[in-house]
Amino acid sequence: MTGHTTHASLPRVDDSTASVLIASLDNPLAFGHAVKYIRLIETHISWIILTGNYAYKIKKPVDFGFLDFSTLEKRRFYCEEELRLNRRFAADIYLELVEIRGSQDAPRLQGSGEIIEYAIKMLEFPQQCLLSSHAAKDDLSPELIDDIAATVSEAHANSDRADQADDFGTARIAARWSAENLEQIGNAIPHEFLPDTYFQLERWYRENNELQANIDARKREGFVRECHGDLHLGNMALIGGRVTLFDCIEFNPELRWIDTISEAAFVAMDLNARGFPGYCWRFLNRYLETSTDYAGIRLLRYYFIYRALVRAKVEALQVDQEADDSDSYQDQIKPALDYIELAGRWSSSHRAGLIIMHGLSGSGKSTIAAQLVEKLGAIQIRSDVIRKGLFDLKADAQT
Repeated sequence: MTGHTTHASLPRVDDSTASVLIASLDNPLAFGHAVKYIRLIETHISWIILTGNYAYKIKKPVDFGFLDFSTLEKRRFYCEEELRLNRRFAADIYLELVEIRGSQDAPRLQGSGEIIEYAIKMLEFPQQCLLSSHAAKDDLSPELIDDIAATVSEAHANSDRADQADDFGTARIAARWSAENLEQIGNAIPHEFLPDTYFQLERWYRENNELQANIDARKREGFVRECHGDLHLGNMALIGGRVTLFDCIEFNPELRWIDTISEAAFVAMDLNARGFPGYCWRFLNRYLETSTDYAGIRLLRYYFIYRALVRAKVEALQVDQEADDSDSYQDQIKPALDYIELAGRWSSSHRAGLIIMHGLSGSGKSTIAAQLVEKLGAIQIRSDVIRKGLFDLKADAQT
């Protein structure tokens, strides 16, 4: 793949219809229930309208290639898919599919007249419950990180395994999505703003073909499963004292049927990107202990880089949709560039090392090892955990 020299415009929302509808929903009478307030959250693919007790998610009529919500029928289908899939993790939050009827100027939820749009009705929870909000307030703790790891590991253990006959999770699919991430970043960001790291990452992918066999082996070993697909702190919440996953990928099964270590790498990358490198490594170690998937380490760097570039692509698409003249383009595109640089740092070769801890029981081996893991950025392999794993016992099982 070569660098792009032109800025190709990406698909945009049809402002003549969709934006009128969203503006018209700024009306408590449209909802058919008590409304405490109306607040709008916007992403590159959806609008979320908060009303106090309930939230309504409406898909934007966009087609990015990897995602196609361009027709009403497609949006209805993917709303139904979103309900079905997210109820695996958060059945109490995902309530029902809602028809929006009437006209763009006078819409009514579950009203009369022609169906003009669909929305997913969800139980609203306070935004401060989001783990991204906890991170922004520096309100993460070792115990919370351990809970995240346990929740993700349990979700993976309960997920369906991919059929060996399909193409999900294969090296061919992984390579195609990696290439598409770079291509769409290159299309969304003008050439003169792309850092050298972007082109170095193109070369890194070309030079790491030996990983293809490992990726395909993971599929044969049953590690490609129907996962969440978009698992970062912004799609996790602490509700009732429990880590809850939500907003999984419904729009493309190839992005959902993935290697479980790819999903774990996403959480780790997100913690690192938010300024918690120690917790990145704590999460990885707790996840590996609870899942006993130490074989996945060989693909950790590959998927960490892939996930950083996924986030870079999302940030670039968002700027391309909503470029604001009030800030310089360099400032607007900085989050995307930061993810590219993070991916670049992980692509650099690092000298491997081995530290062996030994001593009498109760001498502090585990305490010191846990501290080293976060300080050095390392994987801890505990012999007692490995022994339990050989007998299909959990890491914390009493023996």
